Amino acid sequence: MDLASATKLGQEIGAGIAVIALAGVGVGIGQIFSSLVTSVARNPSARDNVFGLAILGFALTEAVALYALVIAFIILFV
Repeated sequence: MDLASATKLGQEIGAGIAVIALAGVGVGIGQIFSSLVTSVARNPSARDNVFGLAILGFALTEAVALYALVIAFIILFV
């Protein structure tokens, strides 16, 4: 195995490891909205307060996914 193919293999493995974070993001988003549905079902009058917090949590969790994808693309193409 020459140096170029070893470098390419290392890049692909590194990008794959960086994308593992997306599994955690999927679980986190599911848990956020599961908690939202549960809390609104228990107390419908608190929907306005809880919904804003859920959207904030979703945005922050989705930012982690975007960072992971950016890192994976940087590893692959730079």
